Amino acid sequence: MRLSPTTIDYDGPIVVIGFGSIGKGALPLILRHIRTPRRRMVVIDPDDSARRLAELEGVRFEKVALNPENYREVLAPIAKGGFLVNLSVDVSSAALIRLCREIGTLYLDTCIEPWAGGYLDKSKPLAARTNYALREEVRAISREGPTAVVAHGANPGTVSHLYKRALVRLAADLGHTVAPHTRAEWAHLARELGVKGIHIAERDTQWADIPKQPDEFVNTWSIEGFVAEGLQPAELGWGSHERQVPPEATFHEHGCRAAIFLTRPGATTRVRSWTPRAGPIQGYLITHNESISIADYLSIEENGETLYRPTVHYAYHPCDDAILSLHELQGRNLRRQSKFRLMNDEIVDGMDELGVLLYGHSRNAFWYGSQLTIHQARALAPYQNATGLQVTSAVVAGMIWAIENPRRGVVDADELDHDRILSIQEPYLGRLVGAYTDWTPMDNRDGDLFPEDVDRDDPWQFRNVIMR
Repeated sequence: MRLSPTTIDYDGPIVVIGFGSIGKGALPLILRHIRTPRRRMVVIDPDDSARRLAELEGVRFEKVALNPENYREVLAPIAKGGFLVNLSVDVSSAALIRLCREIGTLYLDTCIEPWAGGYLDKSKPLAARTNYALREEVRAISREGPTAVVAHGANPGTVSHLYKRALVRLAADLGHTVAPHTRAEWAHLARELGVKGIHIAERDTQWADIPKQPDEFVNTWSIEGFVAEGLQPAELGWGSHERQVPPEATFHEHGCRAAIFLTRPGATTRVRSWTPRAGPIQGYLITHNESISIADYLSIEENGETLYRPTVHYAYHPCDDAILSLHELQGRNLRRQSKFRLMNDEIVDGMDELGVLLYGHSRNAFWYGSQLTIHQARALAPYQNATGLQVTSAVVAGMIWAIENPRRGVVDADELDHDRILSIQEPYLGRLVGAYTDWTPMDNRDGDLFPEDVDRDDPWQFRNVIMR
């Protein structure tokens, strides 16, 4: 496969926080694409079991657990005037961004994180523990100053660039020649094309020759991250075409108001969706930043009234061992297993099929995204599986964009140049596939036990998508 030729010079220090699956995979790509003095690079993590991987690359490793009391003292001297790459869990994104503003440092993360325990802090109301609340806190930081790219992995992240390319493809197939540049132009294009909503539809089929054991959670990417977001309330961008609000839904009283949350966790909430290779899937409605940011970005409002907004949410069918792990977690009344295992070297075959399903328009539904196999991922970069490479390549692409645009303040993935990001990332995404489908959430529903719960006039109503 052809590797991305994109390289860029950068003289400032680079500090990588977190050296789990994504940190280990990102480091070689950073070194491949960003020409920087390795003596000015530092990796920080409380677990030093992978220290040798950093030191083999000539990068210093510091075993430190960052917390509200020590993060300034640890980071300010080594990150000042440089780039802080936050690939950790349990380290507050908002706190790091504020620090970066003070010390003139660029910033990127793959997920907006609170301090440890923030997702499950029962002293806070449920609304304050949502991704919506985390995003609003970060977005409240001044839009001026050093660039801080928030939530830029595969999803959230890459999918915000894929839906823009998908909109342009759909427009061309419907006879339109368009080249949107502004937020308003993208939103008006989505409305003009009749897009009612977007599923972030993912099916991971990677499998290993070591079976899942009892009391073990197995996954192809950060288990701590997956379990934490799975225990958060399910969230989705709420579309203007929706006729019925779910009975367990809550609307936010402040901020952009583009999203709702359900008073049940994503790990117990399933939705119907579709990908080209797998066909119809039943995925989990796991809360993700892109569900909010995309819905917000594509909203059209006038005089306080929402004229158009797509429904947007994640529909995630993880690998089969992760499904077994989730079923066990549910059976334990959401008490976490005592053992975690990140699948990597033991993976035998399979792919991660990750894309966006644009639905409700005159062609019904169009999926566009990445089909990346484990074998392709291993050939492209070290320490990777297919899921990880989709994330780590987005990290590097976002870093390069930030270096090229160093004074943009806090930005969502939707505000980046999608063509520039994909030009860097595309060689790492396997096959980029576009596929139309006649499938709808109403397919094969004749035997529904509760037929009154469906809307047969519009198959793309959310009440038809969510599983009862």
